Amino acid sequence: MNSANTPPVTISELGLALRRGTTSSVQLVRAALRRIEDRNPTVNAFVLVDSAGALAAAEQADAELAAGRDRGPLHGVPVAVKDLIDIAGLPTTCGSASSFGTARAIEDAEIVARLRRAGAVIVGKTTLHEFAYGATGDRSVHGPSRNPVDPGRMSGGSSGGSAAAVAAGMVPLALGTDTAGSVRVPAALCGVVGFKPAFGALPVSGIHPLAPTLDHVGLFTATSQDALLASLALSRSPERTPSSDLPDAPVAWIPPEDIAPTDPRVAQIAHDSLIRGGANPRAVSGVLGRTEDLFRTFSTLQGHEAFAVHAAHLPGEESLIDPDVLARLRTGESVSTEQYAAADRARRDFRDLVLRLLDQHPVLAVPTVPIIAPRIDQRTVRAGSATLETRTALLSLTSPWNMAGVPALSVPVGRLDGLPVGIQLISAEGEEKRLFGIASMIEDHSAAVHG
Repeated sequence: MNSANTPPVTISELGLALRRGTTSSVQLVRAALRRIEDRNPTVNAFVLVDSAGALAAAEQADAELAAGRDRGPLHGVPVAVKDLIDIAGLPTTCGSASSFGTARAIEDAEIVARLRRAGAVIVGKTTLHEFAYGATGDRSVHGPSRNPVDPGRMSGGSSGGSAAAVAAGMVPLALGTDTAGSVRVPAALCGVVGFKPAFGALPVSGIHPLAPTLDHVGLFTATSQDALLASLALSRSPERTPSSDLPDAPVAWIPPEDIAPTDPRVAQIAHDSLIRGGANPRAVSGVLGRTEDLFRTFSTLQGHEAFAVHAAHLPGEESLIDPDVLARLRTGESVSTEQYAAADRARRDFRDLVLRLLDQHPVLAVPTVPIIAPRIDQRTVRAGSATLETRTALLSLTSPWNMAGVPALSVPVGRLDGLPVGIQLISAEGEEKRLFGIASMIEDHSAAVHG
């Protein structure tokens, strides 16, 4: 594995080497374990490393390949899993000292079972913001996950450990979950690819929930091609052909300030990446309705559902929960049934609006995050001329697409003040091939400029 300042080896490259016999899964796992030992004390990506289990699985993967059994692109590849996803025999802490996690999981989550069936080798579990209820990644019983580019900065959250693990070259693939942006935000801040498939495309059974109608499983990789390979391997869905060819469909650029205050330098870097990549962006303004209401609607939905998930174990456990997380849970307690129902109606209206927009413009683009990575524990940030709560700023451009339930992909496109900037691409379900095609165009030209 490479240093944190160079791109990690890709799944595609590792797969080719495995099948040529120039490496083995055991060698890949040993290299991953060395890298974790070297870098984890700095970035705190992993809360648990299962060396024995990983090496045993790697030996099995090698034996199968030698016998001619090839399970696909993930066969023999080291993978990390966010620590709210159950792995049989291992603890699931959800980043908390409370009883919400299990002492040890009895069985694998379905997504973990799919990883195993695909031949992937699970090396350990990654740090998350407690209960997955935060975008900053710095509230966990295990301590903050840190940005490998600058460990004094946030990894983002809640899947920060998974993003950091890929960004630091520890593993080429990591699983996260995304309720408001918890895959795409840390991907953008750490400089890796983060993919949130359509709602329900990847199974959530065996994953401790945050807000069940908004929760998605997502993936972190070094390249968009790797994210496509992994998502196809795990979704059991055939790859579909988009309705028209790429050159006939310019990307619709949504000016981010239409949604939320944004650092204009971040917006410029993201927009320029589309031009360099030949995506022929077309500005589409004022298309999302009253965007000042979007985050309020989202927060009502998430808050009500998150409190319902956690209400049973809160009495008597308040002292075991981070005060910031506990305060947010208690805020959700005040959301009435009527308020939730109204927010749900607004969510359906917004989803219909987004789907109509995607009928006209098959791919939308906006910066993933309107700012660069804040410092650990920083609770307010500047975004353009506005001062915002850090969490609000981080989630402002990602949370709408959870309400719509559509695929969204974050791709690194450059740096500002030495820190990564990401662009977010959004499509309708069934148009993922187009989404990844545009991402590859952007990556090719970003590599030429920044590599």
